[in-house]
Amino acid sequence: MGRRRPGAPTLEEVAAHAQVGRGTVSRVINNAAGVKESTRRAVQQAIDELGYVPNLAARSLAGHRADALALVMTEPDWRQFAEPFFSEIVSSLGDALTDTGMQLLLTLVRSDAERQRFLEYARGGRVDGVLLMSVHAGDPLPDMLAEARLPTVLLGRRSGDEYVSYVDVDNVGGARSAVSHLLRRGRRVIATITGPLDLHAAQCRLRGYEEALALAGLKVDKTRAAESDFTAESGRRAMAELIERHPDIDGVLAASDTTAAGALEALRAAGRRVPEDVAVIGFDDFPLAQRTEPRLTTVRQPIDEIGRAMIRLLLEEMEEGAVAWRHVILRTELVVREST
Repeated sequence: MGRRRPGAPTLEEVAAHAQVGRGTVSRVINNAAGVKESTRRAVQQAIDELGYVPNLAARSLAGHRADALALVMTEPDWRQFAEPFFSEIVSSLGDALTDTGMQLLLTLVRSDAERQRFLEYARGGRVDGVLLMSVHAGDPLPDMLAEARLPTVLLGRRSGDEYVSYVDVDNVGGARSAVSHLLRRGRRVIATITGPLDLHAAQCRLRGYEEALALAGLKVDKTRAAESDFTAESGRRAMAELIERHPDIDGVLAASDTTAAGALEALRAAGRRVPEDVAVIGFDDFPLAQRTEPRLTTVRQPIDEIGRAMIRLLLEEMEEGAVAWRHVILRTELVVREST
């Protein structure tokens, strides 16, 4: 970071002068989305009147900025990159960076050797911050980046005790609302197809499913849960297993829209009608949910807001040298269609 001349105005003074928070000043400086035009003008006026020189500009003038962010995917299974979730998130991050002048560099990190190489690459000043996707339980990379004091934001989290800055959605609440909807539709033998259970998001969706059943006074039967890897093929296999175990299943919550699409195929193959015999709910609300037959009831994740929030947090950490980790949990929404 560039040093300020003695007596130079601080970011806090600009915020006070413009009567906004320091985070708002940071977003204006970084041309981030989500700031009202009137607020942007007020902040810019305060900057001009006080003669404030942003740290990021000072770093750039000193040649210490890469003007690039690394998007690191830690998913060891290459098939996952074909799933809609990854492309939707990458698109939302790119949109959020449109007015910042920064590049988004995609990096795959799947082994200890690759973790170490990436850490050395990032510490060498080649990127200004790191965005992490698909981080599984026990992955040490976020800790390595934190120890190196590299601005970092995770999509999701490794556990409920995560301390590195992250943006997540209310996976528990989303799954709970989905199962409650099935219960209101009169379904009583409700199964779930989970995601990989070494992902915190998958654990939370399973917890929401179990909470909804318990709140309704129904027994939680562990044999009504089958694990998937979020792909359609794993959804087909899991649904077929569940039908074999429990022929009387009348409702199912799948941990992703892609998994739900596979479950629909398995139900058709077994001669089960949707929703007459079995009601099905997915999770994501990607365009796929409107192309299935029948169209899929699903839990919507606010993908655009996820991207904006991740970029906002990362730019604030880069600008302010944040002393506190920031944790953002966004709401989900049940979207009801013909599959229930």
